[in-house]
Amino acid sequence: MAQKSGTGPIGVLGYRIFGLSVDREVLFSNHNKVYKKKIENRQRKLIIKLPFLKPFVNITEKILVITTGYSPTTTIDKYLIGWLFVYLKRSLFVFTDQCIFHIPTTPVYKYRGSIAQIPYGACKSIGLKGRSLVVEYKKGGKIEKFFGIAGKEKKKIINLLKSLPIGKQPPEVNERVFLCPRCAAPLTDNKYACQKCDLKFKTKVLAVLSAILIPGGSYLYTRQYLLGLMAVFLELFLFIVAGISVMDTLNGMPNSLIRLGLAVLALVVVKVISAIHTSTFIGEFIPAKKKFKK
Repeated sequence: MAQKSGTGPIGVLGYRIFGLSVDREVLFSNHNKVYKKKIENRQRKLIIKLPFLKPFVNITEKILVITTGYSPTTTIDKYLIGWLFVYLKRSLFVFTDQCIFHIPTTPVYKYRGSIAQIPYGACKSIGLKGRSLVVEYKKGGKIEKFFGIAGKEKKKIINLLKSLPIGKQPPEVNERVFLCPRCAAPLTDNKYACQKCDLKFKTKVLAVLSAILIPGGSYLYTRQYLLGLMAVFLELFLFIVAGISVMDTLNGMPNSLIRLGLAVLALVVVKVISAIHTSTFIGEFIPAKKKFKK
């Protein structure tokens, strides 16, 4: 029979939610360690999005807090997609007593087969600056910033970071590492197959070829369908402008050659930008097949 404490009902079954081991006293409390029903409701709404997480969590590991935010955004991303990063970079963050799981998601926080782990032992420091989670790694002083951490969990995370074993454990890896969504083995940058189970991932070569040969191809290849459709319409428009300019040039119309050159240049720029931009998504290890056997 469940008993009650200052943080709400606990019991033998209470320490697992959807098969995931949790510390209810932390998960459902505020930054002052006081149980709040609205916090429990929010954490339950977030944890219900994580049924895939069980194979990645160690048997002794417990979830402490779940929040939302955004994947690191490069300078190129900021200039190329602007406000669209709000939709394209959405992520879930799961703080456990051993690591942080960074999970890139769809705009509605749906898992898309990509998951990364930040072991505390690999970190020199972790802190919140404004609403950015700033992680500095021991090796080479590399820093990553995860933007837009939800304000609802901000104070709680600040207090939680004070008690976590940051930098106190021997690191198995030196920085954030992506994990195979099928077997949970660490993945290697620029290697597009899991070395343990041979699961295949999308590659930069095919992303670039798709960008060159197909309107919006690289975005569609990386399953960024919103950007893909936008690129399709833009590239088709430039193709039409170029075609009309060719006909006008053959008919001797003035300035048509300049218009043709500008249309072709714009088309090349769009394709180069899409090829560069999709390399970011490729780096998040997108499974080659949307559905794969586990």
